[in-house]
Amino acid sequence: MSASSIRVFNTLTSRKEELVPLRPGELGIYVCGPTVYSYVHIGNARTFTAFDVIVRYLRYRGFKVTYVRNFTDIDDKIIDAARANAQDAISFAARFVEEFRNDARALRLTEPDVSPKVSDHLPEIVAFIRKLIDRGVAYESRGDVYFSVAADPDYAKLSRRNLEELVAGQRVQPGEQKRDPLDFALWKAAKPGEPAWDSPWGPGRPGWHIECSAMAAKYLGETLDIHGGGMDLIFPHHENEIAQSESAFQKPFSRYWLHGGFLDLQGAKMSKSLGNVVLLRDALSRVDPEALRLFFLSTHYRHALDFSDKALSDAEGRMEYFYETLQKVDEKIAGKSFEPGPAYGDPAAFVKEFEAAMDDDFNCPGALAALSGLFAAMNALVDKPPTKDKAMIGRTLASLRALVPMVSSVMGLFERRPEEWLLERRARAVRQKGIDAKRVQSLIEERSRARAKKDYQEADRLRDELRAMGVELTDKPLQTTWKVAS
Repeated sequence: MSASSIRVFNTLTSRKEELVPLRPGELGIYVCGPTVYSYVHIGNARTFTAFDVIVRYLRYRGFKVTYVRNFTDIDDKIIDAARANAQDAISFAARFVEEFRNDARALRLTEPDVSPKVSDHLPEIVAFIRKLIDRGVAYESRGDVYFSVAADPDYAKLSRRNLEELVAGQRVQPGEQKRDPLDFALWKAAKPGEPAWDSPWGPGRPGWHIECSAMAAKYLGETLDIHGGGMDLIFPHHENEIAQSESAFQKPFSRYWLHGGFLDLQGAKMSKSLGNVVLLRDALSRVDPEALRLFFLSTHYRHALDFSDKALSDAEGRMEYFYETLQKVDEKIAGKSFEPGPAYGDPAAFVKEFEAAMDDDFNCPGALAALSGLFAAMNALVDKPPTKDKAMIGRTLASLRALVPMVSSVMGLFERRPEEWLLERRARAVRQKGIDAKRVQSLIEERSRARAKKDYQEADRLRDELRAMGVELTDKPLQTTWKVAS
């Protein structure tokens, strides 16, 4: 694997660059995880799916990847939500850590190598803050500790914000003891009724940004290969992480910064604060997890993606086509062995196209186009064989079918047996459209008897009746199968 064959768009430099790891063959990746005060919404899920595929692909390419994704379980939003539910903030957050893990498994997200929680890393956070104070870039003020933005000459190099405009838009909030409006909290003094931990500055809790600097350093070292997250985190969160970490260690914090685009709902960025959210668990109750992944991956991870019921329906219809193709191919080659010999065309060309797309800043739409070409080729070989050489057709189908797990493992797709997926798809469609499955089966059996008697007029009438119910039939040599019409 040549590292220089992969290029990534680096937010820090605003251009694509060769991915060159700090240590040959190894990559350390830190992705900002959820703040666990509620269920995860699909805007977050899209970002986590994008980085799931990025990690999968880098491993596919032979890198030894250490993947870290944190849980923010100490935060103002958690405290407010816990208070509103008359619960302890730490146990409230712990509940939603587990809810997130359940939702992540349902979406088939790869479990990170490390999933650190803020509440488990208070000693590291306190030590990090002391280092910043010792370096003269942070200061204590009545139990709070603040980072001095003026002490960092490179501040805002990631977001390219104008500091004068930032100052004009900032106000010191009641209770804050800042020297400058841009300074941000590293440690917050305890308030009545809030969780607190001991520190050299008195009881309190960490600010939002310091947690990631401390945990990234613990698990990946003073300089990371890749830091990722949603585009909404560029400022202030990632900007402040850079300021903290580079002030502490006097070296670059992350070599590459990757950011996922927004998921839009009715033209607005999806966010809990705006109230226009669709929870991941609700989406998964309506659509297959692989179809939802396909929807997320249908647009480049850096670009905005529009969410709609139609988009989900189209994605599930596309997955149905893929699984029907796999079922058809499996039936064609089942129990057969093929002697070595020439194949029709170049099966390996699809893998080359797939890798070329993914090497170009993890271009998933391009990779899916290659995958679609692979499936189209399999369909053509089954439905309209281009040669009468059955052995060549069989060898080619087997070669193409063998490629599917290789590339689909990167995308997190086609991980089920085709017949199992198709039955679940039909059952879900039957529930959603209120179709009487027992009535359908009865009519199919009645039609089969009519066909056996060569009463084709009655068989056609029954097919029309089923079609009016929203049912499509496929007659096979040994049986008739059915699905809900799209």
